[in-house]
Amino acid sequence: MLHPVPHPLKKRAAVLLSLSTVAAALASPVTAAPVPAPAAPAAAPASPAARAVAWTGCATPRYPTLQCASLKVPLDHDHPAGRQISLALTRVPHTSATFQGPLLVNPGGPGGSGRSLAGFVAATLPKDVAGQYDVIGFDPRGVGKSEPALDCGAGHFAPVRPDSVPLDTATEQANLERVRSFAESCQSKHADVLPYVGTVSAARDLEVLRASLGAERLSYFGYSYGTYLGAVYARLYPRRVHRLVLDSVVDPGGVWYEDNLSQDQAFDARHKAFLAWVARYDSTYHLGTDPARVEAGWYAMREALRSAPAGGKVGPAELEDTYMPGGYYDGYWPALAEAFSAYAVRRDPKPLVAAYERFGAVEPSAGNSYSVYTAVQCRDSAWPRDWNRWRADMWRTHAKAPFMTWNNAWYNAPCAFWKTEPLAAPDVTNTELPPALLFQATEDAATPYEGAVSMRRRLAGSALVREEGGGNHGVALSGNKCLDEKLAAYLRTGVAADASCPAQPAPKPATATRAVPPSAGGAALHGLLGFRG
Repeated sequence: MLHPVPHPLKKRAAVLLSLSTVAAALASPVTAAPVPAPAAPAAAPASPAARAVAWTGCATPRYPTLQCASLKVPLDHDHPAGRQISLALTRVPHTSATFQGPLLVNPGGPGGSGRSLAGFVAATLPKDVAGQYDVIGFDPRGVGKSEPALDCGAGHFAPVRPDSVPLDTATEQANLERVRSFAESCQSKHADVLPYVGTVSAARDLEVLRASLGAERLSYFGYSYGTYLGAVYARLYPRRVHRLVLDSVVDPGGVWYEDNLSQDQAFDARHKAFLAWVARYDSTYHLGTDPARVEAGWYAMREALRSAPAGGKVGPAELEDTYMPGGYYDGYWPALAEAFSAYAVRRDPKPLVAAYERFGAVEPSAGNSYSVYTAVQCRDSAWPRDWNRWRADMWRTHAKAPFMTWNNAWYNAPCAFWKTEPLAAPDVTNTELPPALLFQATEDAATPYEGAVSMRRRLAGSALVREEGGGNHGVALSGNKCLDEKLAAYLRTGVAADASCPAQPAPKPATATRAVPPSAGGAALHGLLGFRG
């Protein structure tokens, strides 16, 4: 559950990596600070022959210099002359005489479309910094406008789903049938593509893009899952990296089953922080001044929705989908609190249904983004195949963290039934890389802080900028001046230094359900990053 979608879903046993042509170059051991070491990644081959990118204008009123292009890459990088697929690209060209090359930007996922991010990053960075780069967004293989685009099945998240918490055998079996059916549908529709949808293949696509741009090196700025994609690219092609920015950092030692269990506990803590915030504003929401009482009220609402879904749409699973975005971005808290209050105090379900439709409901593109999310996660590393292991782990975690544990389990459970063989998660440990800069909020739920510490240990010479007390996911370019200044300075100079910045203030209650208060400065960014994943 990282960032599989920019708001359409309003998120180990190792086998040999099947990249036989690239095994030699990374075979030598890497010596860095001691960390638990997963299997080493296969090494990258020589750079592919360049195919020049043909850019055409696709300006918008907000981004008048935006350009678009499509790039052919091999479906199977081990057979570069075989079947070709395409990646959809966007670019805001550099304007400065000082040119530092391409800056690739990625919003996370897996499954997130990055085409819209290029304009945002170019417009939000200081002009003198953005002007030194060609800021390039891309839809990774299988995503969005890239072809072929995956879509494993419509209606997977149609309400009202079975309760995510399987309190009886029938509920568990209903959920198991849903996820098994999704896995089978994916295999049926995309069996020819699924073996080539994964982080290593996506990283090798970036090297084709670099060569096609005619750039000796590229810079990369990734959020959430995008941090892992960037780290894998850097491990495969360390001498091709100019700048590397990783924001809200995946723990590379837990890809992916263990990382999701860590998320479950972190999201529960973040949900409690939201409920404590609601308690501070009892004069607005009338749900009590004691956080424990407010929490009890939220779970009472959940229980009531089991037998009577709000508006015929919002049962317990949909309620979790609705409130989970608050774990990504506290700017949503006022709207979520108002919906909670309306239902629990005024007995009015309409704001809750509206909140579900805004934050939790599936949009048409979610079929694609969730399909890619699942394909990448299930391919990247091995997941337990014995459902008894899942059941035991989820109930044990649920006892400590009931908010999202089972919901997240079903989100990822197609991996228990996935037919495509998993790869080994690469060891991203790297001593050849220029200094990288990491950003991390200390209370982030989607990528807990410990993951950033783990990544920093693996990337020799890297630095970590902490947002102290911050709980949002995706923090650079979200309105925190301290963080943004450090990002700009790094992109100018390449100098990376550890630092700490205070978090932005928590939001205040809003006067309108759909309003995002000015105090939450990351609304624009989080609209692009989305949530769930």
